[in-house]
Amino acid sequence: MRGIFWNSRGLRDLAKRNFLHDLSLEKNLDFIALLETHRRDFSDELLNTFCGNREFTWQWNPPNGRSGGILVGFNSQNFILENQFFGEFFVKLHLKNKCDGFRRALMAVYGAAQHEHKDRFLAKFVKACSTESQPLMVGGDFNIIRNPSEKNNDCYSNRWPSLFNACIETLNLRELELSGRKFTWANSAEHPTFERLDRILVSTEWEQKFPMSTVEALTREISDHTPLLLDTNQASHRGNTPLFKFELGWLTRDGFF
Repeated sequence: MRGIFWNSRGLRDLAKRNFLHDLSLEKNLDFIALLETHRRDFSDELLNTFCGNREFTWQWNPPNGRSGGILVGFNSQNFILENQFFGEFFVKLHLKNKCDGFRRALMAVYGAAQHEHKDRFLAKFVKACSTESQPLMVGGDFNIIRNPSEKNNDCYSNRWPSLFNACIETLNLRELELSGRKFTWANSAEHPTFERLDRILVSTEWEQKFPMSTVEALTREISDHTPLLLDTNQASHRGNTPLFKFELGWLTRDGFF
């Protein structure tokens, strides 16, 4: 399974449409999750451009005023949509794999950028995840960093990172390690601020099914956010059998050989 989470900051630019079209074909993407689309609706022609004219099914949340908007599409040749949920800050889909019947929840998030709305965002994020019974993957632009190392300057407040980390721990989610780039967002100031606002979190059940998953940061040339490419690497881990792990603590146990 391959897909991207990307805060595209609108979709008017031809360069962004071409990027999605080429990436979808090159990587054979199974899903595309876009944040801050700035669009209330989409034509079939435009949606077909994003997925390289392949058979995709699309769901979306319109923006709130001039900002926001979430668009999620998936390859309907490989997956069946069993349910969909729309919240103020997310779109969540229940997908069933046609090959093996495996069910999963795919959730795309665009967190509140304004401080006065972050409490509400985190509350609704926790509710949407805590009520989920299927293996869960949630990704997107959370608009919150997790620690000081996710920012390139000393302008740091621990309030929101502390609450965000508490939510992640309470939900028993784990962040997939990012390769290729340390920060995922930058502003346009003369001395820019760099932060890691975009990430992918997974539940224990999801990670057990796809233990070889990777997240790669792609180029950040046509948006101020970096697209995140998820790859479960199932081809290199056929059968999804559990990995053998050796614990050094075993050597200290009496009777261990």
